[in-house]
Amino acid sequence: MTNPVLHISGWHAEFTALRRDLHMHPELGFEEHRTAKIVSERLAAFGIEHHAGIGRTGIVAVVHGRSNASGRAVGLRADMDALPMQEENEFAHKSRYDGRMHGCGHDGHTTMLLAAARYLHETRNFDGTAYLIFQPGEEGYAGAKAMIEDGLFERFPAEQVYALHNWPGLPPGRIGITPGPAMAAADRIEIKIDGRGGHGAHPHAAIDPVLVAGHIITAVQSIVSRNVSPIDTAVVSLCAMQAGNPGAMSVIPAHATLVGTVRTFRPATQDMIERRLAELVPAIAAAFGASAKLKYERVYPATVNHAREAEFAATVAEALSAPRTSCAISIRRWGPRTSRSCCRRSRARSRGWGRAA
Repeated sequence: MTNPVLHISGWHAEFTALRRDLHMHPELGFEEHRTAKIVSERLAAFGIEHHAGIGRTGIVAVVHGRSNASGRAVGLRADMDALPMQEENEFAHKSRYDGRMHGCGHDGHTTMLLAAARYLHETRNFDGTAYLIFQPGEEGYAGAKAMIEDGLFERFPAEQVYALHNWPGLPPGRIGITPGPAMAAADRIEIKIDGRGGHGAHPHAAIDPVLVAGHIITAVQSIVSRNVSPIDTAVVSLCAMQAGNPGAMSVIPAHATLVGTVRTFRPATQDMIERRLAELVPAIAAAFGASAKLKYERVYPATVNHAREAEFAATVAEALSAPRTSCAISIRRWGPRTSRSCCRRSRARSRGWGRAA
């Protein structure tokens, strides 16, 4: 049996060039037209059956094993979209577009899945069918949902789906796997505060929404510390605030907006935090004579790994680290993560950012 690591390492230069090309040309959710075209062209060049336009810009490749006695089908999935952020790196393959960057490593994910597709097609050393799922719009656009609603599993009935995410915090050669909750549910919160504008020298004649915002920012931190069980995990972060004009130092604005995120693993905790925010926000605003409205959006549910499949993935990864390979792999069975910190930096060290090639 050909070892996949050794087999794929022969294509290193080719896939390095591909990953860097994708990095130079990042595309946002459901706008991955160039990326999808390149994926389709590569799959066609490899001689792999594939289907485009699933969930708008998604693609599914199909590879059949040497036999199909089991009738089983497994999916492998990668995301393709970039982030709306400015790249500050200075290497030759930095983003060519202002305000767009593959800061979450999806260029690497796409490249890895293409290499896996080629390997599976060339060797076909398995029984059943492999579906290679190239997903659009992962960064807040619910691209997986769009593909599912477009008949993904009716057309390509995978029993199990496996995916990975690059993680710069792990050293090269380390793979992190956990059964159960792995990535937290990601919710978006927006708080709009309405006060009464006025002059900074006459605050008594105004209702200051900035003051209200400050008290809301402080108060919501009590939700995790006082309402969430110490053996549970949650995060409430207000990450952006807009009020007034920096050039108008003496003007109290009439409105302020706060934007942030909530991360939870348990639906009951998610429900409780939404309820507590809905109670605190208008009450605090009313205490200052202002009003405030909360918009709570449930963007993504938690990623929960099935225990058997997680252990199987760990077993396969450990098998790849056998002495006959040139790549040392170790497994870290870690706990759940409340955030993907790797996805939010604009300045990246070259090591680890979607480093498939």
